[in-house]
Amino acid sequence: MNRRKSRRPRRPRGHPAWRGLAGFACGMMLMLGSAGAQMAPRVFLLHRQSLMGLRARLCRQPWSPALAAFLDQLRKQARRAMHAGPFSVMDKSYIPPSGNKHDYMSWAPYFWPNPRTSHGLPYIRRDGLRNPQIKKITDHDELHRLIPAVETLALAYFLMRRQRYASHAAHLIRVWFLDPATYMKPNLNYAQGIPGRVTGRGIGVIDTAGFPHLIDALGLLAGSPAWTPADQAGMVRWFTHYLHWLLTSRNGRAEQAAKNNHGTWYDVQAADEALFTSQPGLARRILVRARRRRIARQIAANGREPLETVRTQSFQYSMMNLRGLCELVRLGHFAGVDLWRYRSPQGAGIVTALDYLLPYALGGKRWPYHEITRWSPRGLRPMLWAAVRHDRSRSAALLAALRQIGFTPKEKIWLNLGWQN
Repeated sequence: MNRRKSRRPRRPRGHPAWRGLAGFACGMMLMLGSAGAQMAPRVFLLHRQSLMGLRARLCRQPWSPALAAFLDQLRKQARRAMHAGPFSVMDKSYIPPSGNKHDYMSWAPYFWPNPRTSHGLPYIRRDGLRNPQIKKITDHDELHRLIPAVETLALAYFLMRRQRYASHAAHLIRVWFLDPATYMKPNLNYAQGIPGRVTGRGIGVIDTAGFPHLIDALGLLAGSPAWTPADQAGMVRWFTHYLHWLLTSRNGRAEQAAKNNHGTWYDVQAADEALFTSQPGLARRILVRARRRRIARQIAANGREPLETVRTQSFQYSMMNLRGLCELVRLGHFAGVDLWRYRSPQGAGIVTALDYLLPYALGGKRWPYHEITRWSPRGLRPMLWAAVRHDRSRSAALLAALRQIGFTPKEKIWLNLGWQN
């Protein structure tokens, strides 16, 4: 008879092992030297000084209940992430039209077999309803497991200085991006294809909207012996090629021209990858154009996002687009482009869009547009935190809104890692 292994009793937050963890992290910072200990990580979406401040707080006792709870949860997630993967585009059983399994491949989620034909082709669109058949091709789901696992491990390494976290994160990255036997080619030629219609579309670029989060993870791994200069150089080369594909390919240009959230998330990827590959001029051009292409085009004078409210998941898509715009705001910080205060000729801006959604999220108004699935107002939390940082005069009201929709300490927001699509 199989017997379950006994588990060690759970350590309370005040246990000496927790203090030992803090001491280990502080000791590693001292070993790095005063200059190294003060060097902020090269991240773009995460806040560098906030990360440094959080790591410094680990050296002070006693920890606040919020900090202890955050670290407790981070350790749990890191333990799970240690068992993740490795993942590879070579895992799929389907072969892309190129004949090369190194090419990423996925099917469009909202397309279903055609009931009017015996073979189900061509597939037809049912907006907002996911076809479970898309899981037959594993690239999409494996990529969306890879990114949060690497993020979690990188953050845990940065804060706790546990090399095993960095080692596993590095292994996952190498298998997906760098190993000649298992790597993904830097293109999305066959992303979100539609059986019977097209082998790949520009819309498929949304599949890699989590890449900026992965790039931040690379910044958190810097300095670990597990993440070598050769690894870093390999990722810079990979993203240089991928960014070139985004800018010049048929599918990349089609996504760049998208007017709705797809265009927003294209800009997030392209600008972030331009910064990562040391092309600040290109990042600045993308972000300057976003004022007119994204904010002015997407946000009406009253703050509604008309290109998202026509969808069957209109509130969720409105939040999703606004989140992308807020990430562009963050990237603008590194390129000298202020998107937060920008107003269109009609007077609309990112703040206008947030103020439009907020009464519906707080329950004061009923959402009047089509929404076929359940949605949570908690999706607005990252945007509200952005507003708190940018608008001190409204911070009390914004924090009150956060409490109403489900207050989460700033540290815990970092545990909501990865891109889900």
